[in-house]
Amino acid sequence: MKTIVTLLIVTLLGIQYSSAQKAEYFGDKINPDGALSVSEFKSKMKAADSLNVKFTSVINEACQKKGCWMNVDLGNGEAMMVRFKDYGFFVPKDCNGKTAIMEGVAFKETVSVEMLQHYAEDAGKSKEEIAKITEPETKISFEANGVIIYAKK
Repeated sequence: MKTIVTLLIVTLLGIQYSSAQKAEYFGDKINPDGALSVSEFKSKMKAADSLNVKFTSVINEACQKKGCWMNVDLGNGEAMMVRFKDYGFFVPKDCNGKTAIMEGVAFKETVSVEMLQHYAEDAGKSKEEIAKITEPETKISFEANGVIIYAKK
């Protein structure tokens, strides 16, 4: 009987451990509670020029030079540039496809051609791809004071 109870406890602990996601914290240690979904975030941004917010998204790509920025998925082919407050922290360069919670300020901005080309270079784009960037873009950007990145299961 002791063996069965012991096996049951070990199995339950194993299930609980495997279902927990490993989280890495960057910048300010933020709490994941209350993070908005992408759709909730986009809905709130429609009525604002800037917004203090915490939300969850999937990382599309990170800067391949230092991890000094990342692009996150906003759905429908849209992505948002996330930079880090005061250039105070970086994220791993291999975080593409992982889920992130970020807290900070979202804002609408016009990004110059030069900056768009710089980001494309940081992302490892070819000279031909970079040369195709000829117009500034108005988009939602984000300055994060803290980021949590969850390991893929």
